[in-house]
Amino acid sequence: MSTLEKKIDFVAFVSVTMANGNGDPLNGNRPRTDYNGFGEISDVCIKRKIRNRMQDLGHKIFVQSEYRSDDGFGSLSERASSVMKNIKDRDLYTKMACETWMDVRTFGQVFAFKDTKGVSCGVRGPVSIHQAISISPVEIESMQITKSVNGEKKDKGESIASDRMGMKHFVRFGLYKIKGSINTQLAEKTGFSYEDAQVVKECLRTMFINDASAARPDGSMEVVKLYWFEHNSKDGQYSSAKIHRSVSAVLKPDVMVPSSIEDYDISVEPLEGLHVEEMEGI
Repeated sequence: MSTLEKKIDFVAFVSVTMANGNGDPLNGNRPRTDYNGFGEISDVCIKRKIRNRMQDLGHKIFVQSEYRSDDGFGSLSERASSVMKNIKDRDLYTKMACETWMDVRTFGQVFAFKDTKGVSCGVRGPVSIHQAISISPVEIESMQITKSVNGEKKDKGESIASDRMGMKHFVRFGLYKIKGSINTQLAEKTGFSYEDAQVVKECLRTMFINDASAARPDGSMEVVKLYWFEHNSKDGQYSSAKIHRSVSAVLKPDVMVPSSIEDYDISVEPLEGLHVEEMEGI
């Protein structure tokens, strides 16, 4: 494994078509939006998808979805204890966690469980990801749906059980911008390597493989473009903010309501001395 010697920034554009990219549980699972109608996908949701792809690629993951658990453990504390059992030294505990699980050395993790015998620590990960925001306001549609059979026995006087009725919400179309960075100083502390960075890049490019569901049918979510910036120094040639601003998507002049990626012009402002790798996503 080679040490990460260069700061990395990245920008990805994700399209959502007739799907719920990230539902809000406090709002009836409607797609997330801000007060101005722009769509949102939380950074937690994006990291979940990256973790799932890491797992698909054969890497050990600490924060596993319950339905994707591949080691039989039902909680994070059990998973932590299986590796760091009886370790009381905080530095050794952190070192082993970073070496064992790729997502810990990538995103960081707080270890504070009852069965760690007094050991608690926090790991700051080198990969930071912003929540994704849509380029234009999104149009959300709601559809009432029914089941063909009662889930529960219907109450007296009911023609059908109340749980037969439900709602499904989706974004008609939205183009979302994901921004992120990889910090070399934090990478040194967690052991995050250049090879690990290449895994993150591939996970971003293929983020929606094996992610289909009733709310996100296959083909409804796509990584349209991924832009990968590798600096020539640890601190970087430009600020992350400037690099993220250099990549933009603008609605074409004759389009009022976007309905596909073709309604946008995506461009990258060249920054002297900084190479950008442009990739098609999946």
